[in-house]
Amino acid sequence: MGVLDRLPPMDHLRSEKMCFVQLIIPAESARLAVTYLGELGLLQFKDLNEDKSPFQRIFVNQVKRCAEMSRKLRFFSDQINKAGVKSSVRPVMQPDIDLEELEAKLGEHENDLLEMNTNSEKLLQTYNELLEFKLVLSKAGGILASSHNHATPVERELEEHIYDKEMDDGNAYLLEQGVHLGASENSGVKFVSGIILKSKALAFERMLFRATRGNMFFNQAPAGEPVTDPISGEEVEKTVFVVFFSGNQAKAKILKICASFGASCYPVPEEMVKQRQIFREVSAQLADLEATLDAGIQHRNKALESVGSQLWRWTIMVKKEKAVYDTLNMLNFDVTKKCLVGEGWCPIFAKPQIKDVLQRATLHSNSQVGIIFHEMDTIDSPPTYFRTDKFTNGFQEIVDAYGVARYEEINPAVYSVITFPFLFAVMFGDWGHGICLLLGACVLILREKKLSSQKLGSFMEMAFGGRYVILLMALFSIYCGLIYNEFFSVPFHIFGKSAYECREKTCSDAYTAGLIKVRDPYPFGVDPSWRGSRSELPFLNSLKMKMSILMGVTQMNLGIVLSYFDAKFHGNALDIRYQFIPQMIFLNSLFGYLALLILIKWCSGSQADLYHVMIYMFLDPAGDLGENQLFWGQKELQILLLLMAIVAVPWMLFPKPFILKKRHKERFQGHTYRFLGTSEMDPDSEPDSARSHHDDFNFSEVFVHQMIHSIEFVLGAVSNTASYLRLWALSLAHSELSTVFYEKLLLLAWGYDNLVVRLVGLVVFAFATAFILLMMESLSAFLHALRLHWVEFMNKFFHGDGYKFMPFSFALLADDEE
Repeated sequence: MGVLDRLPPMDHLRSEKMCFVQLIIPAESARLAVTYLGELGLLQFKDLNEDKSPFQRIFVNQVKRCAEMSRKLRFFSDQINKAGVKSSVRPVMQPDIDLEELEAKLGEHENDLLEMNTNSEKLLQTYNELLEFKLVLSKAGGILASSHNHATPVERELEEHIYDKEMDDGNAYLLEQGVHLGASENSGVKFVSGIILKSKALAFERMLFRATRGNMFFNQAPAGEPVTDPISGEEVEKTVFVVFFSGNQAKAKILKICASFGASCYPVPEEMVKQRQIFREVSAQLADLEATLDAGIQHRNKALESVGSQLWRWTIMVKKEKAVYDTLNMLNFDVTKKCLVGEGWCPIFAKPQIKDVLQRATLHSNSQVGIIFHEMDTIDSPPTYFRTDKFTNGFQEIVDAYGVARYEEINPAVYSVITFPFLFAVMFGDWGHGICLLLGACVLILREKKLSSQKLGSFMEMAFGGRYVILLMALFSIYCGLIYNEFFSVPFHIFGKSAYECREKTCSDAYTAGLIKVRDPYPFGVDPSWRGSRSELPFLNSLKMKMSILMGVTQMNLGIVLSYFDAKFHGNALDIRYQFIPQMIFLNSLFGYLALLILIKWCSGSQADLYHVMIYMFLDPAGDLGENQLFWGQKELQILLLLMAIVAVPWMLFPKPFILKKRHKERFQGHTYRFLGTSEMDPDSEPDSARSHHDDFNFSEVFVHQMIHSIEFVLGAVSNTASYLRLWALSLAHSELSTVFYEKLLLLAWGYDNLVVRLVGLVVFAFATAFILLMMESLSAFLHALRLHWVEFMNKFFHGDGYKFMPFSFALLADDEE
């Protein structure tokens, strides 16, 4: 361990060092100080008023005012979107205004918009009613035309001449005077005309028939086109009706039924002259209303444009103000000293910046008393804060999706930057597909500024956030594809000639009698001659399966080694002696030995059956290996490794709980007070918990926890190694699927001497490659690589029960708004 002890503590792989601080802020500079801290964004406040409801806090009235202004701003945003008015995302900056002035301005704008909306709704309802009246006049007039059939053409011409003369002389409009429902008083038959929803027309007619006992005549005509309903404002199918009846009682019943069915009744005179006169009056009023509505819409849109130009700025301003008062509500108010007391977490490197900000707040608020800022001791576990950039953020999000690291725990994201895209590429190895992924990643990266300012869909947002993850996955896929020698499943002689040639010059038996080796091995990757040979599948199966085991054992060993560095960093010698050492012995006695056998077999060219070797290592350790012996002393080494693996299990299980129990007894008997406060000797810091507790020591709980941990590791060593075989399975599936698409779609279509068939085959091949191989297969490989990191790698050292550092920051508000 001497070499490992001299290694650096890997500070750059751990979360930032945090400190718990207290602020004592005079009341007159509290708002400005919190505002400046929000602009800095490096202090996480602790809520000191958790026992109080939101309505019992000091600045509840200010929060209510900000919430009301937020409601008004949302109302403006809805109105702007509804009207289709374009609002500026980054408006031209105008002089700053304070909160009171903004509140008054928002109130004025809201009242103006509400008044304009009310007037517009009334005018639109009147306009739609007149449209219905015009439709009823035209349709009902055709129904009533039969009553004029007895009139001679001369009489009709005289009526029309008289009507035109009256219109020219400017006589009183009949629409303004009102026209009574029905025919003349001398006539015994009357009628009611109106319009009703087409879906209700049949039920309406039946109800009229029953109510009048059949003493009515119902006639209807479809409107012919969707009609805007004056009440709901929706376009619906309607039917114009005319009901003929006799008697006042029947009239009252019919009007009640019309009201209950939502039918609109309109007065239509029986005389054609009056109908035409009213029709012209309605048309004139509709033209006036159209002009009025257009002017109102233009005026409203101008008002919305003026609001929209400053909407983003006002929204951010109100959100900041509300966030400031919400934060102030987390502070304690000292009435006697007239100051606010706050507590929170900040990174140690940020302390000078916070002090400068607080001094600036004191100066700008003209306070006579400065702000006190000092560090405090606490038993709470600090939050976890990793400083990331746009490149590492995607990998950090992958780790945080599993769990947030404990404070100063090793960050798996640092290793995942390489291991994650590499394991993905092992399953997705094809340099043609890798180039396609690379082009997609380059498009996202080159359009980074433009896409970051746009609102993206859920899938596109996820792809954009992981653009650098996709970039590395593409690069590693190209690398693994060159090793597999696959370009859309087609091999190429990129690095020289193949090491194999046909037995005959005709190569007629290349795939039956096989090939012969004529020169040195292919310099890089798989020899292209393996492609299509009779031994291609057995060779690639063996190669990829053994590679998967080697990668799995290597990554699991890396996880266990990282657990040593974690225990060393926290001064936890128990975990090193009774977890790290037996875990390394157990894993490498079995599966490390298997990896060694694979390498020896590759180097020596032996035909030994490794399945037989590993199985009989357990069933018959002292048996003769025969032709499966790879090196001298193999049997004795196997017996030794098996005994070491057996010893490692109780080594992991028993010593640690009993040592913790002994130390707990000594602590409370006064023998080892010098050990108090150290993480190594603190019995409550040993079980997996992100925070220190001082409860009574429970031996059974500690023992059960250690037993579960040991059993999980022993069984996991087997299952996790087998789980890495998914690298082999998915790589083989991807290769075979790509081969099927190439041979059964592209080559099959290219075998026809027809341009259309070739184009169709090429299009189908392109779509199958894009949607199945590049999308579905890449997603499958991504999820499997994710599982290998979360379960097989990170569970060897990562606890993931911490909590994120969530500073009070205005930058987060702006990002949410965008």
